Amino acid sequence: MTVQPKLVQAFTDGSCDTASGHGGWAFLLRYGQRTTAASGYEAGTTNNRMELTAAVRALEELKQPCRVQLVTDSQYLKKAFTDGWLAKWQRNGWRAASKAPVKNRDLWERLLELEQRHQVEWTWTKGHAGHSENETVDGMALAARKARRGTVD
Repeated sequence: MTVQPKLVQAFTDGSCDTASGHGGWAFLLRYGQRTTAASGYEAGTTNNRMELTAAVRALEELKQPCRVQLVTDSQYLKKAFTDGWLAKWQRNGWRAASKAPVKNRDLWERLLELEQRHQVEWTWTKGHAGHSENETVDGMALAARKARRGTVD
């Protein structure tokens, strides 16, 4: 008899002040009635990098292989997995359609490794539209960015 991996909901978000480069990331994990959340700060970053970092940190937090419903408000993050962007970038030697190197390759490669460990369902939600958990992680990422420190550093 095969045991199904645990089903975990993950909510992730990133925040960045593009003028200063100060960024924050956050995640919330839910398994049944249990929740875990964390946030962090990075200097000299971008919003996309913070979105990816939040997803990496969420998946790294899981101590065993899980089925993960990952909810993000980043089309960039979601579509890279659901619309074949990552496969295309890899086929093209990590080059975008413009022939420029794909940005954030280190984080994309880490997400691909983590996706080998976990069964990830990538889901998009509109940001700032009242989705409770998305609003929570948005606030956590913003607070980490503004305080220049998160709950983990």
